[in-house]
Amino acid sequence: MDETAAVERSGHPGRIGPSLPAMSQNTNTPGFPGQPVAPVGDSAKVQRQVQQQAGVGPVSGGGGTLFSEPVLVVNQKAKLIELTNEYAVFDQQGATLGSVVQVGQSGLRKAIRLLTSLDQYLTHKLEIRDAHGVPVLLLTRPAKFIKSRVIVQLPNGQEVGQIVQQNAIGKINFALEAGGRKVGAVKAENWRAWNFSIVDETDTEIARITKTWEGLAKTMFTTADNYVLQIHRPLADPLLGLVVATALTVDTALKQDARGLG
Repeated sequence: MDETAAVERSGHPGRIGPSLPAMSQNTNTPGFPGQPVAPVGDSAKVQRQVQQQAGVGPVSGGGGTLFSEPVLVVNQKAKLIELTNEYAVFDQQGATLGSVVQVGQSGLRKAIRLLTSLDQYLTHKLEIRDAHGVPVLLLTRPAKFIKSRVIVQLPNGQEVGQIVQQNAIGKINFALEAGGRKVGAVKAENWRAWNFSIVDETDTEIARITKTWEGLAKTMFTTADNYVLQIHRPLADPLLGLVVATALTVDTALKQDARGLG
């Protein structure tokens, strides 16, 4: 299928995603049906984060969903000690698009995370949910020793692809794979893996993830990590789903490190 036909099937001009689930429009209207489950953000703060801290935009276009916006803002819920990862996702104006929630955390797993650094090596499961709390992508990062990988699935269990770590020393790189074929890559731009360039199979940059600075006090005393994703051009599946999955789980899935007191 050519990209024009894919755009027509997706229902969102400028965005391609026929195989991904249709997304409900975000109303953000309290007290009415369709009220978003995801938290409502501070629009002015999000806009400053995008334009001043990440140096992005304003970017035209977008269909008001996780899979149709050219800019996604991913803000982690600030906690003194992080036992379960939670993120809110906004568009560039600050409207709520969805959330990311870690699932399957037992009391024992939370205790391990609190008291030791072993949790980073165990299996992690996350749900990417739309603005109404409906899961649209499921992500599993199996237990790892040195290198990690993330399995991206639709809610019905169908695999979209995988994000596979390529190296353990230096600037970390990940391959984006679908059907056993490499369709793109994620390249850390520094050894701390704060900013990432996402490229297609021709090594052309198609998106960029920028970590935004939240101030010394918040950075020192909470676990929050905040990122801005800018997608440079319309993408087809499965690459679109893998890019969104990468951006929404960049901390837990790609650079999970020691947390808690251990």
